[in-house]
Parts: sequence; structure tokens; C-alpha cells
Amino acid sequence: MRVQWNEAELAFRDEVRAFLEAELTPEMRRVTRRMTSVYAPHELSMAWQAILNARGWAAPAWPVDHGGCGWTSAQRYIFASEFAAADAPPLSPMGIGMCGPVLIGHGTPEQKAHYLPRILSGEHFWCQGYSEPGSGSDLASLQMSAVDDGDHFVCSGHKLWTTRANLANWIFCLVRTSREAIPQRGITFLLIDMATPGIEVSPILMLSGEHIQNDVFFTEVRVPKANVVGRVGEGWSVAKYLMEFERGGGVVTPSLKARLARIRHMAAAEGLGGSFTARLNALAIEIEALEAVELQILANLTQGDAPGARSSMMKTVGTEISQRLTELALEAAGDYGRAFQPHATAPGGPTPGYPPPADQGHVGPDHSLTAAAKYLNDRAGSIYAGTNEIQRNIMAKAVLGL
Repeated sequence: MRVQWNEAELAFRDEVRAFLEAELTPEMRRVTRRMTSVYAPHELSMAWQAILNARGWAAPAWPVDHGGCGWTSAQRYIFASEFAAADAPPLSPMGIGMCGPVLIGHGTPEQKAHYLPRILSGEHFWCQGYSEPGSGSDLASLQMSAVDDGDHFVCSGHKLWTTRANLANWIFCLVRTSREAIPQRGITFLLIDMATPGIEVSPILMLSGEHIQNDVFFTEVRVPKANVVGRVGEGWSVAKYLMEFERGGGVVTPSLKARLARIRHMAAAEGLGGSFTARLNALAIEIEALEAVELQILANLTQGDAPGARSSMMKTVGTEISQRLTELALEAAGDYGRAFQPHATAPGGPTPGYPPPADQGHVGPDHSLTAAAKYLNDRAGSIYAGTNEIQRNIMAKAVLGL
């Protein structure tokens, strides 16, 4: 597929390029190129969000009256493409990409007025409290309780795989406010201040050595009922709305295309061709097919529609292509991919137990530094945000009527 932009869109592209040239420092680009997960180092991500927010570009998908840009689907895609090509650091998705859209769609006027500006500014940094022991893919079986106590709920339970809970000062949670015959009923969507007494965060280390995920324990945590989003007991509908944006509300293919281009450079530097080039070309075709669907989803979002079941398709195909890219990068890195050297990369979190060597050096060419850690980190891609098996069930039911 070949996308042709009109004159106004080309002018917008030039505006974005000029902004990136002016605001992105060489160090920002260098750190972004050395990322080993989908998350940029926290300090870099927050600094970049402040720059974008000052320009009014932190939340392109939000409505204009809530701080969004009012861009067309083409502009949003151009914006994402230029950012990926320029090695701009990604922003954490939990606030702007997830909690923000939910508040816009289901929050009260008071909640929108309070939380949305703080999400944009980064004053509130969010994490997501969904998964529990025994309640991952079967999320409706969650057990974290929220007991009615006047103007508050008293919450007790355990969330796990909670990304960046060690950094977040707010968490949006699914909690059980009642026991019903159908487990999806009696679930409530609740916003919780992480500074509230009774919350304890414990690290979970990734295969790549990074501290990104966490256990979060709640012991009789008092949360005002004013923090309920939507209706009490109807949080499942709110959660489904959020997951559509988590799985398919962003722009995925520009990043995949940029990563593919970097692997082509790796292959050229390492003298790889033949079947390796053929596999790269096959992935390029798949990315272009995914791009066509993504452009249609963006057009629908611009018109106010939710992504729907296509979000499951974007999540499934996008994460599986991403994993195949990491496999090719690891192959291109060769023996240099065996060296674990987080000090020379930009992990999504600290790597406890792996202090940098005194000389700060590294083994192998720069293009191979992230191959192993990115491969290990990306194994989770087909599991997080709902396993790809669950996504296929959703598509079978919603699209095929099975």
C-alpha cells in the first residue's frame, strides 16, 4: 500500500519534523534507540511529555475541549510516523492512552475537570490494577473487594503484573463491590491514590532483568465513592471500553516500520541476505496490511467511534509481528546478542543486581546492544492487555458470530 498525502498534510508533516528537529536532543534520540522494552526510561518520558504538553500535542486522540489536537486521522498517522522515524521517546500509555479516554467517555464533569489536566501535565502518573492471582485472562473472576462504608469503599486484595506501580501516584482498579450470579456484574471501576494508607508495592523482575512489573497489595484501603467511574457495579462495561483503547486506540505500525528499517541496517552491516532478507520482506508486507486496517480505525476514531473488535485484531497481529522482529534482530546480532549488558542500554526500569562496569564500556556494535533484552522483554507482548488467545476468542464471537 502506498499512502499519498495532500498539500495540507505534507505541510503538517513538515511542521512536525521542524518541531522534532528543534526539541529532540541527540541524547534523547540515543536513549530511545537503546530502549529494551515498550517503555522509555521514566525521567526521559516525563521530560518529553512536558515538552509535548507545552505544545498542546501530548494527547492527539483526545477531544479538543479536553486538551486534544482535533487532528484528522491522516494527521495522527503522520505525527506517529514522524515520531517513530525521529526516535522520539514514547509516553507511558496508562494515563493519556487509557485512563484519560475512559474519563472522557464515562467520567463525571467533576472528574474530568480534576484528573484530565493532571494527566496531561504528568502530575498524575497512572498504573492499571486489573490482573490478580488467578484472574488474568479470566479477568471477570477478580476478587479484590470493595466494601461499602458510607462515603467510602474499603478495599482489600492483590493486583499483580502492575506496570510501573513503583512509580505511579494513582491507580485505576477493577474491584468487586458485590457478588452476583454472573461474575461480570458487581465489578466497579475505581480510582485510587497510591499514597493512601494500606497500599504496598513489591517488585517483579522481568526475564530481561528490568523492574517494570509489580505486585500491589491493598489492606483495608479507604477510597472515596466519588472516585467511582461510571456506575457502581457496572465497571465491566467501563473496563471493556478502556481495553479497546489499550489494544487498538493507538498508532502501532509506524513503530513496527521503524524497527524493521533498523533491522535492515543491522542485516546490511552484518552481511546478511538471502533467506534473511526474504523474511524481512515478508514481515514488511504484513506490516503494510496492518497499516491499512489501522488507518481505517483511526478514521473511525476521528468520527467518535470506539475501535471495537478490531482492537483485538490490532493487538494480536501487532504483538506477534513485534515478537518476530525481535527474533530477527537477535539473529542479526549473532554472538553479540548473548551478552547481557543493561548498563549500555535504556531499560524500561532499573535492573537490580547488575551494576555497570567501572569503565562503562560494552561488547559488540551499537546496533546489537538491545537485541537480547528486547527479545526477552517482548515475550510478554502476546500476554499483556489480554492474551492473544483471548483476543482470538473475542474476534471469533464479535466478528464471525461463533
